[in-house]
Amino acid sequence: MANPDFRALARQARNEADAATLDNVRQRCLRSEAAFLVMARRQEYVDESRARRVAAAG
Repeated sequence: MANPDFRALARQARNEADAATLDNVRQRCLRSEAAFLVMARRQEYVDESRARRVAAAG
């Protein structure tokens, strides 16, 4: 199963925040951006850990 591109989703949320005219919409988009960046870092950590385990086992 392919992982979503969390960094692309964060960029999209940032673009939506920049384009928002309502403050509550802007804040929601910025919270989404922050969450997507956390998910991206977590996914990168998992991918790196998995690669290390595979390299150590093989």
